[in-house]
Amino acid sequence: MSYSTYYRSIGRLAFPLFLGQLGNIAVGFADNIMVGHYSTEALASASFVNNVFNIAIFACVGFTYGLTPLIGAIFSRGETDAIGRMVRVGMRVNTIFTLAVTALMLLLYFNLDLLGQPGHLMPLIKPYFLIVLSGMIPVMLFNVLAQWSYAINDTALPTWIVLSANALNILGNYILIYGNWGAPELGLTGAGISTLIARVLCAIAMIYVFFCSARGRSYLPGFHHGNHVPGQAAEIARTGFPVAMQMTFETAAFSGSAIMSGWLGAVPLAAFQIVAISGMLGFCIYYSIGAAMAIPVSHAAGQGDTVAMRKSAWAGYHLILAAMTITSLLFIFGGHFIMGLFTNDPAVLTLALTLIFPMVLYQFGDATQITFANALRGTSRVMPMLYCAFVSYIVVGLPVTWVLAFPCGMGMYGIVLSFSVSLLLAAMLYLYYFLRATRKKA
Repeated sequence: MSYSTYYRSIGRLAFPLFLGQLGNIAVGFADNIMVGHYSTEALASASFVNNVFNIAIFACVGFTYGLTPLIGAIFSRGETDAIGRMVRVGMRVNTIFTLAVTALMLLLYFNLDLLGQPGHLMPLIKPYFLIVLSGMIPVMLFNVLAQWSYAINDTALPTWIVLSANALNILGNYILIYGNWGAPELGLTGAGISTLIARVLCAIAMIYVFFCSARGRSYLPGFHHGNHVPGQAAEIARTGFPVAMQMTFETAAFSGSAIMSGWLGAVPLAAFQIVAISGMLGFCIYYSIGAAMAIPVSHAAGQGDTVAMRKSAWAGYHLILAAMTITSLLFIFGGHFIMGLFTNDPAVLTLALTLIFPMVLYQFGDATQITFANALRGTSRVMPMLYCAFVSYIVVGLPVTWVLAFPCGMGMYGIVLSFSVSLLLAAMLYLYYFLRATRKKA
């Protein structure tokens, strides 16, 4: 089969995911633009909370990703009852995991003062933190059922749900941040409430689709009455936990960088948020293609076809490199305009603009690690992801960030520059293990 066939297959699956990620980008931009124009303090507080919370959210979302290759392999064999049973067990296992992560974040809440952030931001940080914490279970429920939808080749449904919720989120921001339409002016707290409502609605919509619509009807007998399969919960945990830890370690490196930015002051912390949300433009595009590519990899894995697994991965990489080139050019030539959307504070904007070059530099590492992390996830042989991410982001990434920022005296420039080191290392390690996992048996 030629690469053009793989391009079309991945593109068809990726397009709805891309629309969903585009919606996430739009709401992320809108959140930060509205908060940033409300006040620099609100933007800095949002930067801290969102970057810290990304660790927890990506851990829980990553844990649900373990379901995609398992359900995808079953789907390739046409076993609908087994899929329903897998969703039931996956929902139970993911609920336990998310409650454990929520408890850890609540413990962190009572120790926020130990993280060295500017003291005058704490009255904004603490209520926003609790609101974001309340959205953990809805995020998990939506993503468990979204992985079911992706694995059965329906990537459009979760996308439209997310796009609709994002539109409501932006409207909620307009009303609650500034106190429009007779609502109270809640600032950053209003942004948090609007996001929480959107996340709850996403979960409700996916639950309705699975349990009450024609799309989920054939899977309900297996969900309600499927026989217990010994070891299935452990299989889901074994597949989901390494992905969760991979995403946790990667996000922890970025969140640690946000904390270090806070040590430099409120202006650097606000500038970091502008760079982080701008960089998400690339990440979300690459990830939509990578997640789509993992689906045919998982189907090929279910059939034991290592050639198709590799071709799917390389085809996905070609598409991601093309997207990376376009995104990098957008940052180079449009970075001033993009970053200028987020703030009226000249000190914040000036600092953010100096960080465009290192932000562009890390796009290649980000694109490559996303490709082969998702390719490896599609094979279901995901345990190496845990070790690769721990070494790349925690053992190497965070110390390099600290060294470049403080002993080397590079400040914010060193913080953003350090991302290239950890991302490229992770990319090389994921590629190595993917090639091992898809090696032909003699």
